[in-house]
Amino acid sequence: MRDRDKANLKAGLRLVSPLPLYGQIKDMLRKKILDGSYPPHSKLPSESELMETFDVSRITARQAINDLKKEGLVFTIQGKGSFVTKPKAVQDLARLEGFAEAMNSKGYETYPRLISAKEVLASSEVMRALQVGRDTTVIEIERARYLNRAPVSLDISYFPLDIGRRLLDEDLETRDIFEILENDYALPLGAADIVINAAVADEKEAGLLTIETGTPILRMERLTYTKDERPIDYEHLFYVGDAYQYRLRIERR
Repeated sequence: MRDRDKANLKAGLRLVSPLPLYGQIKDMLRKKILDGSYPPHSKLPSESELMETFDVSRITARQAINDLKKEGLVFTIQGKGSFVTKPKAVQDLARLEGFAEAMNSKGYETYPRLISAKEVLASSEVMRALQVGRDTTVIEIERARYLNRAPVSLDISYFPLDIGRRLLDEDLETRDIFEILENDYALPLGAADIVINAAVADEKEAGLLTIETGTPILRMERLTYTKDERPIDYEHLFYVGDAYQYRLRIERR
């Protein structure tokens, strides 16, 4: 570890703090992992380097690394050290959240890239989902989602015209659509129907997600309703298989 890096890390350590030393060290390393200072597959400081940098015991240094391993942020190779894992987003399916809303609350850096936003003729599938008539047009919004500066998903969303045309005037590269619907349009969201299955990336999806054509991906269909049960957002979501994970707790009743 370079002397400057050591100084920057040690400067953040507070001897008088309700957080134990291993927790402070873990949080500093975690921040550097999430902001890209330690990119995926880069080597973290060894236990000995952490001991020297922070003047702590081996147990303290080891606990900090072990906590990062429990969070899935690092992995250890015997005899070689600890390395940063490729970011894997974890979203709780028990809550209805937008991607940015879910990831930012966990400390991840996220942003969308707008690919297209246009009025299109509703397919039979979109007609059924949004409960619109034959030969009706809807607004299609296509975005790529980035997690810690790497593309992790492609989102294709369909909205009824009265809502979608308003969204065309919004800055969709800085704001989450769920936030806009609820806070700006006074449309409180109630629930969503979700279907998840496995798929393989076609040429377009592979290009946008920077993966090989034919790579396994996770495909989700999500139909979101307002609290008064109006369907307003029908989405096809495509996730890079090794970068995303859903979590759900179920109970036996």
